[in-house]
Amino acid sequence: MSQSDFPEIFNQLKAYLKNYEHDLVVKQDNDSTYYLDSEKVFPKNKKPYFFGAVTIKKNYVSYHLMPVYMFPDLLEDLSPNLKKHMQGKSCFNFKKTDLELFQELEKLTAQSFERFKKENMI
Repeated sequence: MSQSDFPEIFNQLKAYLKNYEHDLVVKQDNDSTYYLDSEKVFPKNKKPYFFGAVTIKKNYVSYHLMPVYMFPDLLEDLSPNLKKHMQGKSCFNFKKTDLELFQELEKLTAQSFERFKKENMI
């Protein structure tokens, strides 16, 4: 896959986050970045909780999912294949479409949203 495929990957991943925009705040939405925050703010710094984002970078498409950083137990059932795509504690990078991994990421996003709700962060 080449960089010309990145917009397609971006749009697939964006759809997973877009499912939750009715309960979150869209901070950025353009051809290369889609970014969601919670309306609720973190007590210490008075800034909204970051939920997730997808961005097109030079060499890959990044999918950020902050709940997995805040609640690492969400990653306990992560497949080794998806784990290989992790960069840091809450970012997944992709250079090509992989429907199996994307479906797992979609499920992880749903679990993350439910956890944010449970923790009263939405």
